[in-house]
Amino acid sequence: MGNSRSVLEEGLQEMSLTRRVGAPVDVVFRAWTDAKQLAEWWGPKRFTNPVCEVDARAGGAIRIHMRAPNGVVYPMTGRFVEIDRSHRLVFATAALDGDGNTMFEILNTVTFTAIAGGTEIALVAQVTSTTPAAPQYLAGMSQGWSQSLDRLTELVQR
Repeated sequence: MGNSRSVLEEGLQEMSLTRRVGAPVDVVFRAWTDAKQLAEWWGPKRFTNPVCEVDARAGGAIRIHMRAPNGVVYPMTGRFVEIDRSHRLVFATAALDGDGNTMFEILNTVTFTAIAGGTEIALVAQVTSTTPAAPQYLAGMSQGWSQSLDRLTELVQR
């Protein structure tokens, strides 16, 4: 069920992606809100997450440090805006530079729909603020999310 489509609309700074996975909605939703599971799949291929903290409630914090294969760490912080268990998850994230300053912010909306044989995940990532440092990182957002969802699919279908 590796069905995936991705569109990054230039100028609008919004990316949408839909993925079908062969696992029940509850299992897929939990992989987004449980720190241990999130650490296993968040980020592009071969990235690890030495820091992954999640307080999965409206207003709760999220903090992830992604480590690239070359050892560079990309810290991110954020908060949960809305949680409708097993249906919808809305969270804001901010990518931080080496000094802890925000480079850009994204509002992520994830919808989980039960389908025959599993779950359809619909993700919309909307850039809400940027700095001059942001474009080089945002250029890889679609590919990064696609690879993250590949990793999520592998985790929940085990």
